Amino acid sequence: MFPSWYKLDIGAWFDRLVPLLGNRFGWLFERITEDLLWVLNGLERLINLVPWWVQVLVVFALGWRATRKPGRGILYAALLVLVGLLGLWEEMNQTLAIVIASVLCSLLIGLPFGILTANSRRLTAGLRPLLDAMQTMPTFVYLIPAVMFFGLGKVPAVIATTIYAVPPVVRLTSHAIEQVDPEVVEAGRAFGASRMQLLFKVQIPQALPTIMQGINQTTMMAVSMIVTCSMIGARGLGMEVITAINRLEIGRGFTSGIAIVIVAVLIDRLTQGWHRRSPKLGEGRP
Repeated sequence: MFPSWYKLDIGAWFDRLVPLLGNRFGWLFERITEDLLWVLNGLERLINLVPWWVQVLVVFALGWRATRKPGRGILYAALLVLVGLLGLWEEMNQTLAIVIASVLCSLLIGLPFGILTANSRRLTAGLRPLLDAMQTMPTFVYLIPAVMFFGLGKVPAVIATTIYAVPPVVRLTSHAIEQVDPEVVEAGRAFGASRMQLLFKVQIPQALPTIMQGINQTTMMAVSMIVTCSMIGARGLGMEVITAINRLEIGRGFTSGIAIVIVAVLIDRLTQGWHRRSPKLGEGRP
């Protein structure tokens, strides 16, 4: 048995730290809450403003263009129609607003850090343990500070989802830029390209397929937080699952689970389709 004469009470440190941060930076958390709530409400209104049949046609067109197979486009559109037939169209739109906001926040944070880590080994070494911890930490742990700082509802759901979903895009953006052919980079320098021109006109276009793969993984991780975030008041398909569990309504839980699977599959297939259509590294060079 491990000696019990001393206990490293890390939990007590965090219990004192979180209220201290809340009192000192409460104004900042309130501003973030207001801004994110404005974005979320705007996204939700925008999605609801689009007629259902237009959304179905858009999914059909994206599926056809991404896969170049009209049958796939019809299948994806039919799956979306099935969500409406299950009576969960509004809940799906609420979920999509949270997922889109979370992915946008993840990309705004992850892409710049991925670019920076690709050019700095020290920053890479410093961020790697943090990214590992963010990916391996149980998702429920993120909900505690998110609720304490931002209250209940959609905003803490976006914050927790962003923390959970940002590591893949950081890692794969950094990896993609590092793997760009050095000869291509040297050719850009030889033509007098500045560092910014080299980054945006040479490295990022060459690294785009792998970056798109990171965006796909980040999006799918955001979708996987749907049910977890409903535990802190985020409305949508996840709330239907939680309600079904609390009331022991098997049919309701199964129906909402099918809708979540459809949303996840559609997002995954569409983003993967666009990723496969991106040119590979080195493609198109003589």
